[in-house]
Amino acid sequence: MASLALLASLLPAGPARAEGVLQRVATTGELVVGSQPQLPPLSFLDSSGKPAGYGLEVVRRVQAELATALGRPVKLRFETVADPAELVRRVGKGELALACGVPFSWARDGQVDYTLPIGLSGIRLLAPAGRLDGSAESLRGRRIGVVGGSLGETVLKGLQPQAQVVPFASLGEAVAALQAGRLDGAMGDTNLLTGQARSLGASGLVVTPELPYERYAVGCIVPENDSAFRDLTNLTIARLLQGYVDGQPEAMASVDPWVGPQGVLAVPSERIRTYFESVLLNYEAIRPLGPAANSPAPAPR
Repeated sequence: MASLALLASLLPAGPARAEGVLQRVATTGELVVGSQPQLPPLSFLDSSGKPAGYGLEVVRRVQAELATALGRPVKLRFETVADPAELVRRVGKGELALACGVPFSWARDGQVDYTLPIGLSGIRLLAPAGRLDGSAESLRGRRIGVVGGSLGETVLKGLQPQAQVVPFASLGEAVAALQAGRLDGAMGDTNLLTGQARSLGASGLVVTPELPYERYAVGCIVPENDSAFRDLTNLTIARLLQGYVDGQPEAMASVDPWVGPQGVLAVPSERIRTYFESVLLNYEAIRPLGPAANSPAPAPR
């Protein structure tokens, strides 16, 4: 009932928003989603070539929320986009309705709208254990891999101008070069560095320092100025975060394999709950109205 009430209040009454995501999905029955192929654990292609990751879990919950609100099945159609700038451009133009697992930046926020955060990350260094402590002095003269033009490159140049900056097309290539011994370290997004190291089976590598050089939220992006779809997506994310805080098994099963203590990022559950609570404190707790509301609708396939 809450989903139906939300939809009734959000769907446009006139033609001004005829091209909004909710209208499009109501007409076509299809939600077109952008998926990045090499960013584990947020978004990647599994061994069978299908999209997977924490971002996908959130996307499927949005799909379920839309199906409940519209009273009809909603099909997911994924379009793989490797270039982050192209992904943002296509979402901004409305060619893609949604992409999840995207680090926040003010520059991107000028092209698309961000949802509530689904996680937290930052810029750190991946290096062999005991080689670098992450301090500026430890990076002097060292060969550090970065993605060319990325925030990681900017942070490295500002932190230690005398580091040897080695640009790569992707973070996965930088981590592979580090594993092969051609680099002293790789700097970039903490979550992605950890995911890439795990996916490559790299051992003996650690992220440092304890506190990131830069910190930012990770969320979903939607077309700019489509408040109806953004509100529905925000409600979906809030329910996931609240479910995890409350210990709901279904919510924990969506988060822990990727982020939790036994997952890819190995973050303690209590730290995840603390962060999710801090996000919800800025908005409103999502409390179930009864036993049937304790879990979200199962995601359509």
